[in-house]
Amino acid sequence: MRAIGVDLGGTKLHAAIFSLSGDILADRTVLLEGRTGQQVGALIVTVCNLLLEEQGISPEEEKRVGICVPGIADTRTNRVWAPNIPGWSSFPLKEYINHAMPGTETIIASDRTCYILGETWQGVAKGYTDAIYLSVGTGIGAGIMSDGRVIHGTADIAGAIGWMALQPPFSEEYSNSGCFETYASGTGIAAQARKLSGQPGVYQDARSVFDAYQRGNTVALRVIDKAVECWGMASANLVSLFNPKMIVWGGGVFGPAVSFLDRIYYEACKWAQPISIRQCRFEASALSQKAGILGAGRLAMEAMKVYE
Repeated sequence: MRAIGVDLGGTKLHAAIFSLSGDILADRTVLLEGRTGQQVGALIVTVCNLLLEEQGISPEEEKRVGICVPGIADTRTNRVWAPNIPGWSSFPLKEYINHAMPGTETIIASDRTCYILGETWQGVAKGYTDAIYLSVGTGIGAGIMSDGRVIHGTADIAGAIGWMALQPPFSEEYSNSGCFETYASGTGIAAQARKLSGQPGVYQDARSVFDAYQRGNTVALRVIDKAVECWGMASANLVSLFNPKMIVWGGGVFGPAVSFLDRIYYEACKWAQPISIRQCRFEASALSQKAGILGAGRLAMEAMKVYE
C-alpha cells in the first residue's frame, strides 16, 4: 500500500509519495495554467501516476491519497468548494479521484486542517495535541487542534477567522472578507496603506508596506501597528477559547512579520485569559511551504493506519 499527498493551491499543485516512516520519496510541482473543473482533477491524477511510474510502482497497487484543498472540504457530501479554482463551487473530488485511480481511497481536507496536521507531525508543534496554525497570507485562516482532534465544524468552516470581529462599529468594508482580514491579511495591509496614503498606485502588496515601515514611513507605521494589534487580539481570543500549548504563525506575511512575534505575544497578553496565555508559546512555522504537503501526507498515512 502506498501513501500519496497532494497540496493543491490556486495556481499550482505539489504531489509527493511518502515512505511508511513519513519521508518524502519523490515529489513533483506543476502549474495549473488556467485549468478549471475536471481538468484540475485530471491533472492531480496525471501527476500522481507519474510519481508512481517514476518509483516503479504499478498504478493498480492499493494506495491512499490525501489532498489538501484551498477551500472547504465538506465530509458530508465529499464535495469541495475552492473559490480560486473555476468550476469548483461543489466539485466531487473524492468520487473523481477514486474512479480515475483504481485501488485508491481519497481523503480530502482544507488547507487549514492540513497545515496544523503537518506542523504537529513534523514541525515546531511536533507531538502537540493542542495547537493552532494561524495562516496569514492573501487571507487569514486557522487550523485548530484540540485534544488531538482537528476542529472542522458543521461544514468544515471552523477556523475561518478572517471574519473575527475585532473593530466595532461594523463597516461595510468588512462584508467581503471579514474584519480581521480587512486590517491584517496581506491583501488588507496593502489596501489599508493605499487608503491612508491616498495614493492608489503605491503599496501593491504587503511586503512593500513592511519595507516602508522599516524606513519609518508614517502610513506604514500606522498600518502595521494596527495589524499587530489585530493579530494580538485575535490570537488572544483563540488562546482563551481553546487553551492551546502553541500557536504556529505561517503564510506569506510571516515572512516579514516574523520579527513582530514578540510584540504580538505582548499584545495577546493584554486580552487573553491570563493562565492560558502563560501556557502558550508563539512560534514561526519551520516548514516553510511544506506544511500543506506534509498534512496531506499525514491524511494518507492515517488512512493506512501506520501513522503514530
